[in-house]
Amino acid sequence: MYTKDALAKWHDYLGSQQKPADFTEFWQKGLAEVDLLGTTHEMIPHELFSKQAEGFDLTFTGVGGARVHAQVIRPKANQNKCPVLFQFHGYHGDAGDWTDKVALAAEGFWVVALDVRGQGGLSEDVSQTSGGTLKGHIIRGVETGPDHLFYRSVFLDIYQLTRIILHYPEVDSEKCYVYGASQGGALALICAALAPEIKESFVCYPFLSDYREAYRLDVTNSAYEELAYWFRFKDPLHEKEEDFFATLDYIDLQYFAPQITGKVHWAIGLEDTVCPPKTQFAVYNNLINVADKKLYSYPEYGHEYLPRFGDIMWQYLSQAVTDKQ
Repeated sequence: MYTKDALAKWHDYLGSQQKPADFTEFWQKGLAEVDLLGTTHEMIPHELFSKQAEGFDLTFTGVGGARVHAQVIRPKANQNKCPVLFQFHGYHGDAGDWTDKVALAAEGFWVVALDVRGQGGLSEDVSQTSGGTLKGHIIRGVETGPDHLFYRSVFLDIYQLTRIILHYPEVDSEKCYVYGASQGGALALICAALAPEIKESFVCYPFLSDYREAYRLDVTNSAYEELAYWFRFKDPLHEKEEDFFATLDYIDLQYFAPQITGKVHWAIGLEDTVCPPKTQFAVYNNLINVADKKLYSYPEYGHEYLPRFGDIMWQYLSQAVTDKQ
């Protein structure tokens, strides 16, 4: 699909638009729960074998009592007021190799990479839910209500992590950035929505959006296949369909989008069948309060590496380093 065709087709698509009446109250209650936990954490040195950067295993106790882990890589030199980049990984993955972050730390950044609960990294998933847990995290907890959704805990972990990092006097709270792709892209946007300090977001084909439409769009061949799995094995007659989607609305990116105020750079593969472009436009078009936003369209690309976007991101991040000189 050509870029101009995609924009013409979806430029005004705003998603399902079934935001829960108590959405704001629900999340304010969650953030208050995290605020009561405070910023208590541990930072244990992690050997990087680098002359320029030092690493730490950061752990804290999140909602529900889970131990949550993140990598922290920062410059060795004693610098004041460093910019910070929060990074989030894809579905089922982990924070990745430590050495991937050394270059940015050598340039003067703190790089903070979260391990999402219960996925490939070191963070715990201690949630107890009724129903199956075999086929994915979107549906985990859906049968017992929004307070028990897996991603509620993850979103609150993100908020808690930002409070911890911004507690450090060496971090410049006016120079906070975020990056992620797929699930990581979704979590990067959640970070920008929950932490107003985020100045600029860089995201590739975000996940976790517009669940009703995702279900209608060849769901079994996308990252949203677990929606169909739930109906197939839990509700084959769709008697609970409205309750199901009404619960997932609490973790739908389209309803967080208006809370984002910083700049947003968004890369999208128009041949993406994993996170369909239409579901992404449901969020992009709801970025109505951002300082600026830019869409980078890749007509021949799908859910894969998108060339040049990393270089584009560094163009903007380098300004944060230049400004602090």
